[in-house]
Formats: sequence, C-alpha cells, structure tokens
Amino acid sequence: MRLSQLSCTGLLFVGFSITSAGAALADDNALTDKERSEGWILLFDGAATTGWMTPKSQRLHSKHVQDGSLNPHPCDYMLVHEKVWDNFQLALDFKISPNCNSGIFIRTFPLQPRPGKDVGFNGIEIAVDDTKTNGLHDTGAIYDLVTPTKNAMKPVGDWNHIVVTCDHNRISVALNGDLVTQMDLDEWTEPNVRPDGSQHKFDIAYKVHPRKGYIGLQDHGSDCWYKNIKMRPLKSK
Repeated sequence: MRLSQLSCTGLLFVGFSITSAGAALADDNALTDKERSEGWILLFDGAATTGWMTPKSQRLHSKHVQDGSLNPHPCDYMLVHEKVWDNFQLALDFKISPNCNSGIFIRTFPLQPRPGKDVGFNGIEIAVDDTKTNGLHDTGAIYDLVTPTKNAMKPVGDWNHIVVTCDHNRISVALNGDLVTQMDLDEWTEPNVRPDGSQHKFDIAYKVHPRKGYIGLQDHGSDCWYKNIKMRPLKSK
C-alpha cells in the first residue's frame, strides 16, 4: 500500500448515512427503488467490466470478474473507474484473501502520475489489509495519514461493507456500520506533516490536494474481491 494516514482530528462528520440506503434489501450488484430515489448509481453490474479500465486507460480484461465480484489481482496496480468524481458517498462490499494487501483509492489521477512518482501517489487510499490492529496501514485507515478508531473488519473470507464519504474537505470511512476514520483536509497544511506535528511519508499538503479524481481498487499482490459498488454524488455547497 502506498498512501497516507493520520490520527483522527476528533471532528464528527454528520449528515450522511454510514450504510448504503436499503443495502440489506438489495440483490447483489443491483439498486433498490429506495436507492434509486436517493440518487445512488451502480458502478459494477456483477457480470462485465463495463465502466472500468487499467491505469493506462486500457480496456479491462474479463478475467477480473469473478463470481459477481471485481478482483483487481493481477493488474497494473489498480482497477480504475472511468469517471471523475468530486463529492460523493462510495459504498461497496469487499472480501480479502489471507495476507491480503489492497486498498480503495479516491480522488486519484493514476493516468497522470506526479513527476518522479509512481501510480497512485497523487490520490488518497483507504487501506484494506489482512491485519488485526488499527494502525496507519490497517483496514479502514486513510493510508499513512489517519488511523481508524478500531479494526472493524470481519475475518478473512467474510464480506465487509464499507462507506467512504468525500464531502469537499472532509473524508470519513465507515466499516461494517462503525464510523472509524475522519479527516479534514483543510487541517493538512504542510507536506510530510500531520496536523499534530508527526511525520508521514507523502510530500503533499492535503489542503491543496485535488478535490476530485478517479476511484481505484488496488492490486498489491493479493486476491481481493469487490461487489455492490455504488456511488451517490453529493451536492456542491
């Protein structure tokens, strides 16, 4: 994994449900009537790679569709959804394999990596890993930037539900119904430094990080399956 995490700022991000509306009643890779009325969009139909591409903007091979899920492994670092998003709620289910190392990228431009940097460093990653702790590189963390309050992931082989909210300067992560991670980008004013003064590895001041970009599902050498991938765009202020 290769992005940023931090200690929580203590902010409470409110106003958005932490579970996809009606998800418990929906068939896999389908929207309920309630979800449609609330503006949710289905990003994967469970059968085809339509709408997804490689980081080099190439057509995605059908081998990545496995039993109604998208598996990023093996690919060229991540599977990328074809559209650019700014403010949204992203809801999906994921299941990991033993020793898995994966992640969900948001606001990334892997097709235009920063000079001297490899793909993904110009985005923000939500960690997905086979671990039991709640550190900077554990599931639910905003990688190397913000630690989750707890590791709310289910055992290897079980499905997990995650909701990532990007609302202008605020990012939050809810895992299996628990709000575990929050970040206020406006507080991140210096490269390599968290708001509390501790160091992280990215030479980015996240206050000026682009507030729009692609969504990516990371391949870092392990099988990991994603389904029920749903997006609800949020209104601009």
